Amino acid sequence: MQNVIRTLLFVVFFSIAAATLSISVLYDDVVRYYQNKHLLKVAEQSLSQLKSVNADYDALLESIEKDPELLKRIAPATLGVSPADPNAIYPKVQAEQLAAARKALSEDAEPNQAEPQIPKWLERCSSPRRRGALFAASAALIVVSFTCFRPVKQIDREQQEVRQSAED
Repeated sequence: MQNVIRTLLFVVFFSIAAATLSISVLYDDVVRYYQNKHLLKVAEQSLSQLKSVNADYDALLESIEKDPELLKRIAPATLGVSPADPNAIYPKVQAEQLAAARKALSEDAEPNQAEPQIPKWLERCSSPRRRGALFAASAALIVVSFTCFRPVKQIDREQQEVRQSAED
């Protein structure tokens, strides 16, 4: 039972020390991992927006192919020319409304380019002094794990009896 507890404690302490040692040595790579993860997320969002725009354009092209008159109806509004039908009344949009709509659309169109979220525990390791302290502490914990929780050698009973008889 004692050997099982020693082994369990060794595994726990050594694992903690090895993980901490790895973080202190590979800090720059871990930060780069979180940055790349953020960039991948931004790229996926951009890709999904582009797919949505492509689907909208495909639907518009399909509706134009089905109804050729649709192009004649939307051309004046799209190009900003006056309509050809003198009996139709088209509402005029004020400049403030156009500016507000343009601003709202441009805010939605801009992707979220915020800095990647690095975990707080990793931010605390950012200074070289702290990384050095983590490295030293984890190396010391590894040494303590190997010295304190090493397996105990059991002496055979025969050898013990031989020693006792030699001492007598």
